[in-house]
Amino acid sequence: MAKGKFYVVWKGLNPGVYDNWEDCKKQVEGQEGAKYKSFASRQEAVDALEKGYTFRPKQTGAYKASSYNVKKKPAGSPDAESIAVDAACSGNPGDMEYRGVYVRTGQELFHIGPLKQGTNNIGEFLALVHGLAMLKKENSNLPVYTDSMNAMLWVKNKKSKTTLKRTPVNEPVFELIERAEKWLRENDYTTPIVKWETARWGEIPADFGRK
Repeated sequence: MAKGKFYVVWKGLNPGVYDNWEDCKKQVEGQEGAKYKSFASRQEAVDALEKGYTFRPKQTGAYKASSYNVKKKPAGSPDAESIAVDAACSGNPGDMEYRGVYVRTGQELFHIGPLKQGTNNIGEFLALVHGLAMLKKENSNLPVYTDSMNAMLWVKNKKSKTTLKRTPVNEPVFELIERAEKWLRENDYTTPIVKWETARWGEIPADFGRK
């Protein structure tokens, strides 16, 4: 636990302000839809509790955009002040879902699916674009981790390269793809996209744990 850290629980066993992670964890662990966040001072935490839950991740400073927006980190040291995205698919194609989490706490920030007849590559792409859009909306400079090189390439090219056949069953999946591609065409962003090094760091925090 970082010195001086305070934790707000908006939704959990006992909402309130806690001065250590272990007490906060007891209120949110295993609680569906738990909402919580860390703050640098008790006053910030108290104010946040009164205002209600809004995801406002810590700003990490300016980042100059590049054509690919890949930020390199030293091996073995992922940035805890970040979000991670991942996807899961039961079959190929199969039931597909994806989500994003706040790396420091594991807090789930978004979760879409399961959707019928998707693929893991599509889910990884949609998860990454969803994370980029969320961070831009929140005016946040947090980096976003993905363990998918395909997703990074598709985002770079602003285009999904899936070979999946479009059917009435997976129409919702293709609608999400079109929305993601449209967002990429119409929006600039400075969010650093970082490759999660699974071999060195273990599974990405957004992993669904179904391997």
